[in-house]
This record gives sequence, C-alpha cells and structure tokens, in this order.
Amino acid sequence: MASKKADKGSLKLVPVLDLNEASVLHGQLTSMRGEDVKIDASEVERVGVQCVQVLLAAAKTWEADSKNFVFEKVSEAFEKTMQLIGIDIDHLLAKEIRQ
Repeated sequence: MASKKADKGSLKLVPVLDLNEASVLHGQLTSMRGEDVKIDASEVERVGVQCVQVLLAAAKTWEADSKNFVFEKVSEAFEKTMQLIGIDIDHLLAKEIRQ
C-alpha cells in the first residue's frame, strides 16, 4: 500500500515508493481529488521516478483545480532523491519546512 489516509485530506507515504507502488499511489490521490491535500513523506526511505511523476502530476492537477497540495513533512531521503533527479519541490513544501 503506497500510503495511508491518516485523516481527511492527509496522506502518509510508505517508506518504499517504487514502481509497484505507483498505481496504488495514483489511486489514493485520485480518490482525494477535489479536496486540499497534505502529504507526509517523513518516513520515505526510497522513492522511484514513477512515484515522483505521480506526485508531480497530482500537484499540477490540484493547482488546476485551485486546491492546496503541500508536503507537510519530508524525509532527508525523499528530499535528496528529488534533488538528485533535478526536481524542485520548494513551492510544494509547507511554509513551516521551507528552507
């Protein structure tokens, strides 16, 4: 399971977001469309490019829908992976964790 819905509008990502988890993550996010979403990536140890694509596509969709899509917490591994593949998510980070 790619994530757990802690409460309405919150999505906690599992530690390993690989190719197998991409479709699960997509389904989770699709079911949340139309509401503001807060992502907790604090426990992510590994993230594959396919899951990054799902997350970025969701961020664009939420932007088009004029809804909030923010990462409340991110692990060091998640942040480093984003940097390594050249993805800047600073605009998606909650104000409290922006550097």
